[in-house]
Amino acid sequence: QVQLVESGGGLVQAGGSLRLSCAASGRTFSHSAMGWFRQAPGKEREFVAASYWSGGRRDYADSVKGRFTISRDNAKNTVYLQMNSLKPEDTAVYYCAAKSGYGYVSGTYDYWGQGTQVTVSS
Repeated sequence: QVQLVESGGGLVQAGGSLRLSCAASGRTFSHSAMGWFRQAPGKEREFVAASYWSGGRRDYADSVKGRFTISRDNAKNTVYLQMNSLKPEDTAVYYCAAKSGYGYVSGTYDYWGQGTQVTVSS
């Protein structure tokens, strides 16, 4: 089992920044990819960013490319999502997730955190 705990959400004005953290514990060696997803009210959960736990490849949704950065600290078993130039349409609950292999489809991820709310005011 892998446990994931997100933190760092909050209320920010448009143009501002937030950094989300996802602390992993448990059988962290059992997964190879970490992903960030988000879900706005009335909308489906959507892919935001993904990275191999070991580093290297990083992928982003077109809507966040150039503004968000996924990174990790292996010593702390923590993955981050740095979000800059935030827009009101970024408002959502953000989830981190882990899986074996790699991908962008939420249904293929095995482990999920509880989510953290990000609200961007205009």
